[in-house]
Amino acid sequence: MLIAIDGSKGALKALDYVGEHFSEVRDLQLTLFLVLQGVPPDLWDDGHILSEAEKKDRRAVLDKLIANQKLRADPIFQTALEALTRKGINPEQIERKSVHESSASVAECILTEARTGGYQTLVMGRCGRSPSTHFLMGSTVSKIINRGAGIAICVVE
Repeated sequence: MLIAIDGSKGALKALDYVGEHFSEVRDLQLTLFLVLQGVPPDLWDDGHILSEAEKKDRRAVLDKLIANQKLRADPIFQTALEALTRKGINPEQIERKSVHESSASVAECILTEARTGGYQTLVMGRCGRSPSTHFLMGSTVSKIINRGAGIAICVVE
């Protein structure tokens, strides 16, 4: 089972749902999946015009960005792990996985993982970090439902 998390209340509700309904299933494998902010386009390519010193400086900025993303991810994973274990899920049943959003949207990153990871079900909360985006451009959940043909999707209210 793939559980999309982002540190939001909606993700916590999804974790509670999984814990309540699947804590007795001892052979269930869970993957907590977090999509981290992508690398800004300015850092995608060094180009051919940068000096070695400029390339080194750009690499240092990129390394710091990735380290900061890891610092942001650790507490989200820890909170998710605690939510599941409180409900009786064995920590050995839980895997952590994150990806950096690239040119693909968060929804596409989740769909790619769901399709390629061999999961039977994708679970996620209805509202993530930006509930207002649902009205402006379509939420991540809406995009996943619209593009998720062939994937069992459980959306938790």
